[in-house]
Amino acid sequence: MPSGSPTSGVGRVIAGRYLLLNQLGSGGMGHVWLAHDQRLTCEVALKEIVFRDAAEASDERATRVARARAEARHAAVLRGNPNVVTVHDVLEHEGLPWIVMEYVAGALDLRDLVGMRGPLAPAECARIGLAVLDALTAGHEQGIMHRDVKPANILLAPDRTGTPYARILLTDYGISVQPDTGETRYTLASALVGTAGYLAPERATGGQPTAAADLFSLGCTLYYAVEGVGPFERDTHLAEITAVVMEEPRRPERAGALGPVLEAMLAKDPAQRITAAGAEAALDSIVTPRADPYERTRTDPGSMPPWGGPEELYGPRHAPAAFARAGELPRPPGLASPPPPRRARALPAALGALLGVALAGAGLWFTLGAPPGGGDEQTVRKPYGDPVGLAAPLAKGDCVIADWPGGTRFRGTPRLTVDPTCRDAPPDGQVLAVVNAGSAAEAREQGPVECEERTRDLREKLADVRGYAVVPAEGGFEAAEGRTACVLLGAHGPVFGPLGPHREPGQAFRETATMQKRDCLRAPSGREARLVPCTEPHDEQVLGFARLDAGVPFEKARDISDAACARDVPPTDYGFDPSVYEAGSWTSRGAWDSETHFVVCTVRKQNGGTMEGEEP
Repeated sequence: MPSGSPTSGVGRVIAGRYLLLNQLGSGGMGHVWLAHDQRLTCEVALKEIVFRDAAEASDERATRVARARAEARHAAVLRGNPNVVTVHDVLEHEGLPWIVMEYVAGALDLRDLVGMRGPLAPAECARIGLAVLDALTAGHEQGIMHRDVKPANILLAPDRTGTPYARILLTDYGISVQPDTGETRYTLASALVGTAGYLAPERATGGQPTAAADLFSLGCTLYYAVEGVGPFERDTHLAEITAVVMEEPRRPERAGALGPVLEAMLAKDPAQRITAAGAEAALDSIVTPRADPYERTRTDPGSMPPWGGPEELYGPRHAPAAFARAGELPRPPGLASPPPPRRARALPAALGALLGVALAGAGLWFTLGAPPGGGDEQTVRKPYGDPVGLAAPLAKGDCVIADWPGGTRFRGTPRLTVDPTCRDAPPDGQVLAVVNAGSAAEAREQGPVECEERTRDLREKLADVRGYAVVPAEGGFEAAEGRTACVLLGAHGPVFGPLGPHREPGQAFRETATMQKRDCLRAPSGREARLVPCTEPHDEQVLGFARLDAGVPFEKARDISDAACARDVPPTDYGFDPSVYEAGSWTSRGAWDSETHFVVCTVRKQNGGTMEGEEP
């Protein structure tokens, strides 16, 4: 039994802060737990580094602690990349190392996804490859080699709209290394670092870790995704390593357009292997076929940017319609000749425009603004162009009303008006941040990315919002004062009032749309709730949200919402004693008028008493 296992179960508090909720998985290095951060009141993932036996614990403790620190350090360098699982901290608890990481809700690794669905379509594999390649290249630019790229280390998770498998994240930098820094390599002398069947030939024979070796491993991973079996899969690890060094990969049967790219990525000689830039161009050509594989798609600054796209691109399946089929692609010239210069580290604009919200990673981000060349006098007077219609730049805290063309939300460009009172009409959303830029081009490129980061925490606390980055028009940059406005809009209806930090203590909630996780509520009656500081006496605290079936009428919702919350958001998952606390809920007409049917789930004392600083 691994050292530490008897006391590492559900309910244990690590470092006086992280309450273990349930085990998410196990691997060669230890266990991964879902935990509740009692200080920041959010969920995190904790990797527990364990040992097989007492002898190993004695001999390797220092090495494993150092390896955990290295993983945290390397992943922290890449924390700004949307395709890398964020590592927050590394700590020691009772002599064992723990790594505190981002919890990716609903994630499934690529190995399990293929096992569940079978081999993936070539274009879908190319989408995954582009995202992982972006993460790897970000590390390579910092001198960090991953060294263990494989299906189990690639996570696919829903985005903010609930689209399955839309987010793609590379995880587990536990054996990554910076070879040029002279740092210690935390490796057993008898162990080969990496995974048999996914190692590059030069690594299997003792060579140095390089970017080309990571690219070979990515090729093996994409081969597995499209074929359902690894290119060098054999009965034993030794046979797999021998095959990697001595044998050619199995001829793919399902790869189609992906076949030539895989062949180039799996070249035995790293000098003959395709470069990251060439692989990116080739994979992009599969996702967005063009007559000339080198012809980069140019995104019209007035059209949807890489991080957003119209919802109608998604078919009845969970993946974009473009994933349903991909034609045979001729071998791209980049496989045999120098590739074009690599653009800035980001997913291709054409890919993003096609996939829409799927690659944003955390929210639905559109850009509102006029197309280029709109430098006439009228456009200059309107900072965001004629379609948006505003005559003055948006400011932080502004509440907005959105008038959608044809009345269909999130289709087309809405005409925005500002409600300075945030109550004269039910506001559709609010400006939560503004991002300054030096030029219109910089605003269009960086504004939505910054908006996604600056509103991430609040979006995760609200039940039903989407993000918009309102970017200055080409001719309206000066009128917009160089600012991109980061707006959160109700996903299916108005938000009915101020959001997040713009709410005032003591305010009464008109609708549940503005309630957020960890709000503390004073509810003297069952029909009114007011926001109060959690340091003051309160009757309930918001834990999360649950959705009721579409057929449930509003009049019946109140009767069953407490039970739904007890089932879907049980207070025990947050460390509340079931003998003292119980699940509560709040419903509102707005959630039924918008057909979202969500209820706010709370925790309260069974005896009706107040809470004050008692939450775990």
